[in-house]
Amino acid sequence: MALDKIGIAKRIAQELQDGWYVNLGIGIPTLVANYIPKGIEVEFQSENGILGMGPFPFEGEEDADLINAGKQTITATKGAAFFDSAMSFAMIRGRHVQLTVLGAMEVSQNGDIASWKIPGKMVKGMGGAMDLVASAENIIVAMMHSNKAGESKLLKTCSLPLTGVNCIKKIVTELAVLEIIDGKFHLIERAPGVSVEEIISKTEGDLVVPDFVPEMSFED
Repeated sequence: MALDKIGIAKRIAQELQDGWYVNLGIGIPTLVANYIPKGIEVEFQSENGILGMGPFPFEGEEDADLINAGKQTITATKGAAFFDSAMSFAMIRGRHVQLTVLGAMEVSQNGDIASWKIPGKMVKGMGGAMDLVASAENIIVAMMHSNKAGESKLLKTCSLPLTGVNCIKKIVTELAVLEIIDGKFHLIERAPGVSVEEIISKTEGDLVVPDFVPEMSFED
């Protein structure tokens, strides 16, 4: 069966490595902080000026002064640092963040990402996404495989205004884990119970499928 948003976050959390600094975008990416694998430590960074974000607070334990870039209440880990957004973006532009996890509206087989604007609709703006995609060397996209109309979001060419060009390396959806290699999507893993045929049918871009596609695995 297809994963839910928590399942996507859990799978992305398996990509974390000990000692990394990680930036989490708005939406599904923020959930990754709740599922750090046992035995490793990572530092989550937010553009609004915090290094050392913890998991979301339990109900009733929220602190309105502690928020992430999406204005969600968060917790801070022991030793967390707070600073202005200029310092935060200096960290990003200086490539001091080892992994960035972003949501997206569309991703092309060339690694382009559209994540900030739908023409004719009111949006809050690009935020820090442009700096992140321009500076990060390791970006994972967390998104649903299709939009609300059932149309694929993994495309030959993005139809929406771009956030970044040729910058995405890996995508995790509710159906699959895919990597972008040499201008094509490569199917790496499939969600438990999801068939390869379903993934093929819902991927508009060129998709390379190996003879054997393992199911995603999750650590306890």
